[in-house]
Amino acid sequence: MATRALILVEGDPTGTGLLYIQAAQRLGLHPITLSADPARYEYLAAEKYEAIRVDTDNLDALIRECSRLGATYDVAGITSSLEAFYATIGKLCQYFDLPGPNPTSIERCCEKFSQRQLLAAAGVPVPAYRLAANAADVQSSAAEIGLPVILKPAVGAGSCGVRLCRNADEVAEHTTYLLGGKHIWRSLPRMLVEEFAEGPQYNLEVMENEVIGVAAADYGPPHFVCREHIYPALLTDDEHERIADISLNCLRALGLGWGPANIELRWTERGPVVIEVNPRLAGSPVPQLVQAAYGVDLVSEHIKLVIGEEWNLRKRRSHTAAARYLIPDCDGTLDWIDGDSRAAAMSGVAEVKLFVEAKTPIIRKGDYRDRIGQILAASPSRALTEATLQRAVDLIDWSITPFPTVGEQEQSLGPTLSTPASAAPDER
Repeated sequence: MATRALILVEGDPTGTGLLYIQAAQRLGLHPITLSADPARYEYLAAEKYEAIRVDTDNLDALIRECSRLGATYDVAGITSSLEAFYATIGKLCQYFDLPGPNPTSIERCCEKFSQRQLLAAAGVPVPAYRLAANAADVQSSAAEIGLPVILKPAVGAGSCGVRLCRNADEVAEHTTYLLGGKHIWRSLPRMLVEEFAEGPQYNLEVMENEVIGVAAADYGPPHFVCREHIYPALLTDDEHERIADISLNCLRALGLGWGPANIELRWTERGPVVIEVNPRLAGSPVPQLVQAAYGVDLVSEHIKLVIGEEWNLRKRRSHTAAARYLIPDCDGTLDWIDGDSRAAAMSGVAEVKLFVEAKTPIIRKGDYRDRIGQILAASPSRALTEATLQRAVDLIDWSITPFPTVGEQEQSLGPTLSTPASAAPDER
C-alpha cells in the first residue's frame, strides 16, 4: 500500500509551517513541502523533512509535481499555511478532486477592495473605503473620507504596507513609500484608503461555520504591528453573540463555507466593524494559543478536513492563554539579547522563542517582521496568566546600538588627506 502523503505548498518561517508538518506526522501522513526555495525554511533541513524545489507561482509546474508524486504516494490532501498560495491550493484541489477551498472565493477575499464591496453589499459593517491607483486618487479619497485614514495595499498580509495617516503630510509620505519602489507588490499597485475605525480589536478563529475562539488583540498604530493576543476576550454573552453573528455573515457574503478563517474586528462607537477577513488559519502563535486555551489543535483539525476525515472542534478546557511579542523601538545592531532561558523555565510559560541572534541588524519595516521574539503563557486563571506573562517579559532584555548617522560616519573616517601634485614620489 502506498504511503499517504500531505503536500504543503511553501511553509512559514515564523513556525506555522513546522506545525503543519508535525501535525501531519501525528496523523500518520508523510509531509512533503513544495517550495521555490526550500533553504529559506531552516526547520526543513534541521529535521530532514522532505522538500522539493518547484516554481510555486506556476500552477502548471505544481500540477506536474503533484502528479509525479501521485505515482509514488497516495496523495491524501494538499494545503498551505500561507494566504498568498491559498487560491492556488483551491485550484490544485479541484484539479485532483480533493477537498479544498473555492479558489474564486479566496481570490475575491484576498483582494481587499472586492472583499469590502461584498461585505458592504451583504450589510456587514465595514469602514468607509475608496480604491486608489495613484497619488491623486489617494489624496482625493482621504479628503472624502476625512482624516485620519488607513492607507494600505489592496492585496497583502501581515500588516505589510499598512499605515495610519493622521494628516495630509503623512498621507503623501506613505503614498510615496508605497509607489516609490520600496514596497513589494503582490499584484497591480492599487491602494485602499479607509476610515480609521477606533476601538478595541478582536480576532476570531473560525472553522467551517463554527466560531472557535475570540481573542483580544493589541495592534499599535501607526503601523499596526500586533503586540499581544489573549484568549478568551472579556466579552458579555450578548457581545460575543453579536461578534459571532457578524463573522458568520462575513463567511456567507464571501463564499467561505469551507475551511478555516481568521476575522479581525474593532468595537467602535457604532458597534463591531469588520477590519479584515483572512481566508486561512492565522499564523503562529495563534494555533498554539487556541490549543493552550481550549485544548483544540486547529492545525490537526484543518488537516483532517483537507484529507476528508472527520474533524472535531470540541473544547476540552477553558483556560486563559496569552502571547506578547517583543518589538524593538529603534533600528540598529543588536548587541545582545538574553533572559529567554529564565523566562522559559517559569511555571505557566508555554513558549519563549527568539527570532534573532546577537549582531543581527535590526531594520524595522512596520509589519509582522518587526517581531524579534514571542512569549506564550497559559493557566486556568486570567489574572495568573497575565501576571506570569508580564514577569516573563520583564526577564528578557536586549541592547541595540543605533546605526551611525551620515554625519557620524563622516566623522569616524577623519579628515581626508590630499597629495600635493608637486610632491616627489618619496614624499607622498
